[in-house]
Amino acid sequence: MRDLKAVGKKFVHVMYPKKSSALLRDWDLWGPLVLCVSLALMLQGGSADSKDDGGPQFAEVFVIIWFGAVVITLNSKLLGGTISFFQSLCVLGYCVLPLTVAMLVCRLVLLAGSGTVSFVIRLIVVVAMFGWSTLASTAFLADSQPPNRKALVVYPIFLFYFVISWMILTFTPQ
Repeated sequence: MRDLKAVGKKFVHVMYPKKSSALLRDWDLWGPLVLCVSLALMLQGGSADSKDDGGPQFAEVFVIIWFGAVVITLNSKLLGGTISFFQSLCVLGYCVLPLTVAMLVCRLVLLAGSGTVSFVIRLIVVVAMFGWSTLASTAFLADSQPPNRKALVVYPIFLFYFVISWMILTFTPQ
């Protein structure tokens, strides 16, 4: 129960990002794992053995998220960041929460039908949640970098969440 409360507090920190070290101090990978698995399951689409579904396979999403987070973390460390490896993975993983919410909303919108209006609604939701994920992660990670290298850390974060957002926006179940 203690771990569930800690995960819930970190979700609140991501949904209401403010300059706080609480998310960084007590890192864990349970929340990021749950978010990654749920996002991968939602993006998988139809049946697991179908080659004609509209989404990527589970392993593709899982690897993209974790490999991307590791690359961003290594970039941050190589640029002189003061944050630990697992703290960075924790922040990047928890900041996938808005994109997971976007995927849930997009799935619900796609149940109503797929057309121009559906695409516009999904585009607005995904762009808003992409901005939220990027803002939340940079609020926690940018302060751990030297001032003259913040842009070099923020740009890969932007690309990481952009790729995930693109996968969500282009998802079409069959």
